[in-house]
Amino acid sequence: MSKPLLRVDKLVKHFGIKGGFLGREQGRVHAVDGVSFDLAAGETLGLVDESGCGKSTTGRCILRLIEPTSGQVWFDGREVTALGKTELRALARDMQIIFQDPYASLNPRMTVGAIIGAALTIHKLTKTRADYEARIVDLLETVGLSADHLRRYPHEFSGGQRQRIGIARALAVSPKLIVCDEAVSALDVSIQAQVINLLEDLQAKFKLTYLFIAHDLSVVEHTSTRVAVMYLGRIVEIASSRELYSRPLHPYTEALLSAVPIPDPTLKRKRIMLQGDVPSPINPPSGCHFHTRCPVKQLPLCASESPELKQTSDGHWVACHLRS
Repeated sequence: MSKPLLRVDKLVKHFGIKGGFLGREQGRVHAVDGVSFDLAAGETLGLVDESGCGKSTTGRCILRLIEPTSGQVWFDGREVTALGKTELRALARDMQIIFQDPYASLNPRMTVGAIIGAALTIHKLTKTRADYEARIVDLLETVGLSADHLRRYPHEFSGGQRQRIGIARALAVSPKLIVCDEAVSALDVSIQAQVINLLEDLQAKFKLTYLFIAHDLSVVEHTSTRVAVMYLGRIVEIASSRELYSRPLHPYTEALLSAVPIPDPTLKRKRIMLQGDVPSPINPPSGCHFHTRCPVKQLPLCASESPELKQTSDGHWVACHLRS
């Protein structure tokens, strides 16, 4: 990619843990630990890992909803991590987020119209009250809701409808990039499919770019152009969707894919059972973070040296001593 819309370089986010009588720092949570990737305009990059491994923190650091500890983020040629508050607010028009929980992300005291229209007011995108309401009605209809919903409150809607309201709110400022932070994980499976189809239709219509964060590889299989797999704050593999699902290289990716159900009952996939739980990000393992659970680890190499993310073939990158 010669000119990516989004570029993330060695992004790090550590959270301090304070305790004791004086509230001194007792440790640090290594939520994001040197993440790098590019995202082209019009592309969907699926960012996948188990819960608690840093994918949502990565998305929020990119938007600077959380301040990164170190690293750099460029968006459309501008360094996001170097912008002041005024410049960052202006850039927010081009970078939006759809939150995971449609029940908690909408203010219960505001009408749907006020929720969607807040960004229109902040960025002064409409001149008259009539233009303001017409824009909100257009956004509601774009996401499959009706003009009658304008003056209703979030508690009057189902989970799927609330997520559509969240999508309409993100679309209000005509962004270029939308971070979908577990946007369908809180919904029923049938509703998930509807929302995913809606997101795909909107991407084609408005030429959107998505960073699609999920913990389920089956969710991103058909929606993502490329997929990046994270483990304990680090990206361990990046490849095109077709390449990753047909030829995974990292042992962690192989284990995740082995748990994805196959629709054809005549086909069977050998399940790879990983030993133990994900280590604590407060004290991550030395070397390769995955070596404590890896079925093919080679000691002492994997426990002492952290593997670099290297390209093994065109567009396929992996961080593994034995597979790169």
